[in-house]
Amino acid sequence: MGKIIVRLDRVMADRKISLNDLSDQVGITNVNLSKLKTGKASAIRFSTLESICEVLDCQPGDILEYSKDQE
Repeated sequence: MGKIIVRLDRVMADRKISLNDLSDQVGITNVNLSKLKTGKASAIRFSTLESICEVLDCQPGDILEYSKDQE
């Protein structure tokens, strides 16, 4: 079974935005955004993903990537 890889840190670095600034603009806590950024979140609401994409001016595919496990 594959897994979802979160590339939020890369997009944030490209846009030169801090965790605190993104958290404020998206309207979620630093803790929850940090969990998402480090790949420790088990789910994300579409409304949160939409807000992140709006603030970062990106597509969901820029943030999330599917990786198939190698057998």
